[in-house]
Amino acid sequence: MEIVETGVIHGRFQVLHYDHIKYLMAGKSRCKHLVVGITNPDPTLTGHDDVDENRSAPQANPLTYFERYRIVRAALLEQGLNVEEFSIVPFPINFPELYEYYVPTDATFLLTIYDEWGEKKLKMFESLGYKVEVLWRRPLSEKGQTSTEIRGLITAGESWEHLVPPSVSEMLKKLGCIERIKII
Repeated sequence: MEIVETGVIHGRFQVLHYDHIKYLMAGKSRCKHLVVGITNPDPTLTGHDDVDENRSAPQANPLTYFERYRIVRAALLEQGLNVEEFSIVPFPINFPELYEYYVPTDATFLLTIYDEWGEKKLKMFESLGYKVEVLWRRPLSEKGQTSTEIRGLITAGESWEHLVPPSVSEMLKKLGCIERIKII
């Protein structure tokens, strides 16, 4: 496979964990410059979708865009990338008419598919004429870790740090996110 100049990858990263790192690094392996789109960047750019109703719920989105920006940046630097190799931007996934204002639309959109939501995004990107590469398509049973599970562990006061890179745990604590996750 040919390495593309720019790849766009996206996610909520509400809490970034090791399976997100696999996804991000797989995306980076396919391009010279990785654009990481953080979806649901704020309540005005968070839309409801019948395919996955929980994605837009406030309890599923406890971290701000700025907090996630800092966390994703720290995690990518921890993985050995330098700042010239990636950009982090808001990405209003439910508002395709706005994509051109946030990401380079001539890039290759990189995604993984586990469920109907992934299939919907693939069709949406293709219908907009974007170049798309599916990094992998797997059954939901093979998805691995989820941010919902990690937020649940944090809320319950159980051990969770082993499920996230050290930089993520450090940033969550430094930014005061742990207490907010517990009360949301």
